[in-house]
Amino acid sequence: MQLADFRPRAVLATKATRVLRARFPVVDAHNHLAEPFGGGWDKRPLAALLDALDEAGVTAYVDLDGGWGTDILHAHLDHFKQGAPQRFQIFGGVEWAQWPAHGDRFGEWAAAQLRLQAARGAQGLKIWKPLGLHVRDQHNELVSPDDARLDALWAAAGELRLPVMVHVADPVAFFDPLDATNERWEELHAHPDWQFPAPPFPPFLNIVNALARVVERHPQTTFIGAHVGCYAENLGWVAALLARCPNFYIDFSARIGELGRQPYSARRFFVQHADRILFGTDQGPDVPGYQLYYRFLETDDEYFDYGTGAVPGQGRWQVYGLHLPDDVLEKIYNGNARRVLGLG
Repeated sequence: MQLADFRPRAVLATKATRVLRARFPVVDAHNHLAEPFGGGWDKRPLAALLDALDEAGVTAYVDLDGGWGTDILHAHLDHFKQGAPQRFQIFGGVEWAQWPAHGDRFGEWAAAQLRLQAARGAQGLKIWKPLGLHVRDQHNELVSPDDARLDALWAAAGELRLPVMVHVADPVAFFDPLDATNERWEELHAHPDWQFPAPPFPPFLNIVNALARVVERHPQTTFIGAHVGCYAENLGWVAALLARCPNFYIDFSARIGELGRQPYSARRFFVQHADRILFGTDQGPDVPGYQLYYRFLETDDEYFDYGTGAVPGQGRWQVYGLHLPDDVLEKIYNGNARRVLGLG
């Protein structure tokens, strides 16, 4: 039998709780609305999108697909923000391909572009994982996330009071050898472009430690570390950065598979850092997906799938609910995001 055909069914007699709506209103602080991650809602009726969010109890939604060009940003602002201004926030981005044209002044150029995006209506800045993995300067040298030439960009975000959502690196196993010990073997064979061995790529810790230095160097700028601060496998590392930097927050989008297999550590982490964690899914406005996240946060269910597909998408393991108290749930579902994102 091929591993791809292996479909084990657990025979444990455990309870399975259906959570159709979250206990509190939800602000989804990390998601998408365009292809490939958001379901192409930029080309679908807004009313249908609002119906899906209403069904899931999502009162506000951050769209990270605004991009850097005026065409995409304007289209998303016009389609989503104009139609339902209280329901959506649209984040802009950085056009890294322009670095060779602007050389050592690229940071200043990017900062000026961010100001234009903010004037048009962008409410945050999304930094994607090419920074640290692919972005190169005018000398064709790989740019580290803590490159001093980008300081003007981070400072501008602080001056504009725009939160910076940062996704650098990727799961640790993506940087490991793709051999029989790699827990993401199936996922990486399905997506070989997600593997980043060193060399030629930098080691994982080089990238996330560079992110930490940026956050420390710009205390007036609010940073949101996507996917549990980009290091869900090591909550101690993330907790230490949260302790050092009050300007650092995290979301846990696309990482309940990591958190749910360390439920004791994850629950302590969520309770201890309840004021610094934002809700997000990174899977589009998918109602069953939302309900799975609610189950993970609210119940003490044991050993259940962390995805809605036939085979776990990240690795062959199961997860456990965190059964968080109401005061923590309310902060994570909406209170922290409303404060950090400036929602009413």
